[in-house]
Amino acid sequence: MAGLPALPPGSRELFPEDAQAEPVVAVLLPLPLAGAYDYKVPAGMARPAVGTLVRVPLGRREEIGVVWGAGAGETPPERLKPLIGFPECPPLPAPLRAFIDWVAAYTVQPPGAVLRMALSVPAALEAPPPALGWRRPSAGQRAEGQGPLPGGARLSPGRQRVLAVLDDHPGLPFVGADLAREAAVGPAVVAAMAKAGLLEAVTRSNEWSPQAPDADRPGPLLSADQQAAADGLRTALDQGFSGLLLEGVTGSGKTEVYFEAIAETLRRGRQALVLLPEIALAAQWPRRFADRFGAAPVQWHSQMGAAARRRAWRAVALGLAPVVVGARSALFLPYPDLGLIIVDEEHDSAFKQEEGVPYNARDMAVVRARLGGFPAVLASATPSLETIENARQGRYRHLVLPRRHGGAEMPEITLLDLRRAPPQKWLPTDFAGPGGSEGLAVPGAANDEAEEQKAAPSSPTARPARLGWLSPPLITAVEETLAAGEQVLLFLNRRGYAPLTLCRSCGHRLKCPRCTAWLVEHRRDGRLRCHHCGYQQPIPETCPACGVADSLAPCGPGVERLAEEAAHRFPKARMEVAASDTVTGPKEAAALATRIANHDIDLIVGTQIMAKGHHFPLITLVGVVDGDLGLTGGDLRASERTHQLLHQVAGRAGRAERPGRVLIQTVDPGHPVMEALASGDPALFLEVEAAERQALAMPPFGRLVALVISGEDSARVQAVAAALGRAAPMGPGLDVLGPVPAPLAMLRGRHRHRLLLKAARGVKVQPVVRHWLSLVSIPPGVKVQVDVDPISFL
Repeated sequence: MAGLPALPPGSRELFPEDAQAEPVVAVLLPLPLAGAYDYKVPAGMARPAVGTLVRVPLGRREEIGVVWGAGAGETPPERLKPLIGFPECPPLPAPLRAFIDWVAAYTVQPPGAVLRMALSVPAALEAPPPALGWRRPSAGQRAEGQGPLPGGARLSPGRQRVLAVLDDHPGLPFVGADLAREAAVGPAVVAAMAKAGLLEAVTRSNEWSPQAPDADRPGPLLSADQQAAADGLRTALDQGFSGLLLEGVTGSGKTEVYFEAIAETLRRGRQALVLLPEIALAAQWPRRFADRFGAAPVQWHSQMGAAARRRAWRAVALGLAPVVVGARSALFLPYPDLGLIIVDEEHDSAFKQEEGVPYNARDMAVVRARLGGFPAVLASATPSLETIENARQGRYRHLVLPRRHGGAEMPEITLLDLRRAPPQKWLPTDFAGPGGSEGLAVPGAANDEAEEQKAAPSSPTARPARLGWLSPPLITAVEETLAAGEQVLLFLNRRGYAPLTLCRSCGHRLKCPRCTAWLVEHRRDGRLRCHHCGYQQPIPETCPACGVADSLAPCGPGVERLAEEAAHRFPKARMEVAASDTVTGPKEAAALATRIANHDIDLIVGTQIMAKGHHFPLITLVGVVDGDLGLTGGDLRASERTHQLLHQVAGRAGRAERPGRVLIQTVDPGHPVMEALASGDPALFLEVEAAERQALAMPPFGRLVALVISGEDSARVQAVAAALGRAAPMGPGLDVLGPVPAPLAMLRGRHRHRLLLKAARGVKVQPVVRHWLSLVSIPPGVKVQVDVDPISFL
């Protein structure tokens, strides 16, 4: 059959020969379908290998899927639709296909939904159109002075540099902009040379080929501890799959250690992947990589534009991206020869995806490494209890960096008991907010909590005293640090101005109309926002319930409110608020990091984006404003996460020759988390936490699977939840809790109920869940989300 498209390179026939005129292949589509669909290979078309990307008809539209194997043969041949053709894209590698199947089975999700994460950039599945390039004329490969130049053209110094670049890369056409940049000339010089006949136009591939890192570029001198750990990682590269825990105190130089493993991987011609929990905000990591290897890594995260994501996806698929640093979804990129995965800050809950296909990138990274036969390295100063237990059981090799690099000492941590030294009220003056803005006050909105009104002077023109959030010892420490010319980080893990707004007249609380959540005041832009669904509205001038004007009062502090007090107490300090509202992407993060490093900022008021990965030698004081935030709420891992977060933020202090100190404000200094932080011994907390979890058979000593039922119709949601409750599995090692309304009983306009399957460690929960779901009919408009190994219980 003439005109049929040819297979792309690497997609040769792999099926056994038979006499079938029109062979049948199973094609997995990137859709949440039950499985692969059979399609016939039309006569005259080469039968594609497993992994080949193909165009197929689906209803009235065309889709791109992946050949997943031989057809099942359950559909009559006359009903089968033929393949249409092949996009110009390499086949999906076998380890990635096995990974997709494994993730789908483990998470109890359709394989097509997992495949969609691997084919997340449809535009990347087609090759970009060829570009116009320039080279020496085929008849003009002459050195300067050898024969006349075309048309009597003359060679200026700039033109000589252009020809020298081409001579240094014989046979390689350059795109005009690249050629001009390499030769340090303007684009007009290249255009004039082309017009004069000094350059010849040719078409060339427009695939992006990032600069390759130099694995042999000298790195910093490692300490004895670092060298021993680096040797351990290099040895692991010779031993196939292994899991390794790289545990090191904050400032111990874990990054430089695993850079050595990356260098060795590059020398072997293989690719390396580094996962970071918040790649869009990790401004310093790409710089450190470029300093070490002389080239930037290929980045992959949600802040990238469509064109950048397309270029990066194809560079990975074509083997042109030696090192990728990315968020959790980078696990599903089509690496043809992946040889190492690093999961930095492995304990971070941001590695868990809650929407779509729920999965934990830390755990799936280990699976991906096992399927590919190479090491996975989990790095952290505060490893998760799951990872610690795997190391104790011998599943992971444990490498430890017990000391800070370069002689720096760990900071001294002091607990400030707010019951003994409570914050003091303060009298506001004209407040110029961070960055020079004219205050944070919003017309029509009350400026203070209801309690502050009690302290109002009798004069009707006097401004009331405001509640303070900084205790006297912390205020004194900040003043001393600033006077010494050093920097301070005040940490409060709460965005906005206040987490709750209520009416002083009737008690009404402003909440999101689409979620079971309070609206958070963001005074900088005069808005109330829901941090769950993104709903926002202006701050009203009157109470929506009772209509009383100027009656709305903020309750509790966010970083904006803390910054307001800090600006009053430390008026000469150059201050900046660092939260995801102000640091919205890599460029903003890089600019902020540069300003802090250059000491253009004295005082940072920040959330968790300042807690990890940053190295600022002049930050010698960290003040934790609310150390107890996060310890309540019934979350299984609340204490563990609080310990990790506070330990990480404490590690920002004193990372160079100047000693650091950390002051943690708390109302419960006897809590195990606080005692462990004050002692400087994380093992103290982990022992207590592990014992409690083991006694309750909770992870990592037991298994959990959450079922979240949601829909816009409350009655239908309740009915499905009740049916699942009645059909709950029973047996040894199994227990089902619920159904109950979720703590977030409504989210984005959908009502929610939850059930929780609790199982013994040795129980294979996936078959249990599949059978359970098969017993209940799910009506239209109701969704049942399965979350194996849940992190959030909202």
